[in-house]
Amino acid sequence: MRIPVPYRRRPVSPCPGVIDITEPTTIDLGAAKNRLTSLWETPSSLWGELATIDHKKIGKRYLVTAVMFLVIGGIEALLLRLQLSAADLDVLKPETYNQLFSMHGITMIFWYAAPILAGFGNYLVPLMLGARDMALPRLNAFSYWAFLFSGLFFYGGFLVGQMPEAGWFAYLPATGKDFSPDMGMEFYALGLIFLTVSTTAGAINFLLTIFRLRAPGMSIDRMPLFMYSTMTTSVLVVLALPALTAACLFLLLDRNWGTHFFNASQGGSPLLWQHVFWFFGHPWVYIVFLPATGMVSTILPVFCRRPIVGYTYVALATVLTGVVGFGVWVHHMFASGMDQLSMSIFSAASMTISIFSTVQVFAWLATLWGSWPVINTSMLFVLGFIASFILGGLNGVVTAAIPFDWQLTDTYFVVSHLHYVLVGANLFPVMAAFYYWLPKMTGRMMNETAGRWSFWTMFVGFNVAFFPMHLLGLAGMPRRIYVYSEAMGWGTLNLTVTIGAFLFAAGLAISLINFLYSSRRGAMAGLDPWHADTLE
Repeated sequence: MRIPVPYRRRPVSPCPGVIDITEPTTIDLGAAKNRLTSLWETPSSLWGELATIDHKKIGKRYLVTAVMFLVIGGIEALLLRLQLSAADLDVLKPETYNQLFSMHGITMIFWYAAPILAGFGNYLVPLMLGARDMALPRLNAFSYWAFLFSGLFFYGGFLVGQMPEAGWFAYLPATGKDFSPDMGMEFYALGLIFLTVSTTAGAINFLLTIFRLRAPGMSIDRMPLFMYSTMTTSVLVVLALPALTAACLFLLLDRNWGTHFFNASQGGSPLLWQHVFWFFGHPWVYIVFLPATGMVSTILPVFCRRPIVGYTYVALATVLTGVVGFGVWVHHMFASGMDQLSMSIFSAASMTISIFSTVQVFAWLATLWGSWPVINTSMLFVLGFIASFILGGLNGVVTAAIPFDWQLTDTYFVVSHLHYVLVGANLFPVMAAFYYWLPKMTGRMMNETAGRWSFWTMFVGFNVAFFPMHLLGLAGMPRRIYVYSEAMGWGTLNLTVTIGAFLFAAGLAISLINFLYSSRRGAMAGLDPWHADTLE
């Protein structure tokens, strides 16, 4: 089919190759379509697959890579729990325990929790917006490869026996040359610098895509709530990650070139690391949480068969969570010694931010109220998320109270809160998203029976593993210890935690096997198996 193009005179260009259209012409739609297809399709070769800029393939790679890091971090956690399952055990040496402890936290926080959400974002954002691809497809591909190689570089420390031993937030002076003389912290700092480059590039790409490539008629107040959470998260990344990059750079300079940003004996301050790190660190909590709430706000109305209650309030609460999230970092430092006024301000901000999460929870509960929800595996994980998030939020509010924090900081109470928030509020929505969107990605339905077994095993294991940590914290068990005596009376609770951890891991393994098997042999899904209301 050929379409005439109106006559339009252009000035003659002296540049070779520029056509001067001075006569009416026509466009061959078939040829134009073929050319457009050839520009966007992935060549059927190994190099073509590696060099692809297709957002769907890049999104799948993010998901697969992040799940691999999840498995690695989970294995590290199980080894830690074996060591702590009873008093006076010698399963791991102290140095090995410290290394596995650090690697577990770093892996889960940096190489699983945020990248898994970036994977869903890469796959879904253009589809939900009605766009062909991300705004900057090549930058998108660069973001993935930088993420992958940052993780490989970080784990390269295993090959040379040089791993960080000072925990995932790397407090000074424990990470200085005096106490960490090997190269483990170099792998930590450089790996995170590479990762921040990847994550920042991806966030800029998300913002450009959301602001510039929405379908006609999709105004900012008509976007899916997942777009609001992705947009807010991307702003947080752009503003917060430079602090982490600077902190890691300062640490490298102190360790290798004689500067003294954090050396108190030479005019520096170890507290500077804490301020800079947590200025990034607490927004990072919302970076790994807000997209998960956006996925819940997308999935829940589909299975309730009604629009989400309070769309505007949920969108506003999402944005305000990001704004206030920059004003709460000091609650990680209440025990470090600060003036009362500063601590009071940050304590109030830490309690205030819970209001916005509460708005979202009430919106989800109101959407459930009076509906007849379809109870399938995806919906079960959504309900499990809501339950665990409420409990994690409640024990977070009490730790914002300064006297309570002084008593329980650096105990297992805080470990419990951390896992209820980061596992319950990240992994459960991620599992719901896998069961909801994998039929779209693979064309096949996941096995529902295996999914239900996985959910109940994970949910029971999750609470058996992490709820007793509250009691351990109240009983005085500190974080980061690798052994304890029987006289402390912590053995029974620690054994319970270990049993729960292995039960949780078994439930996760059921889902991973289900994903692999059903993606190839599951029932055909069709174009819209859930009768959803979003463009993808």
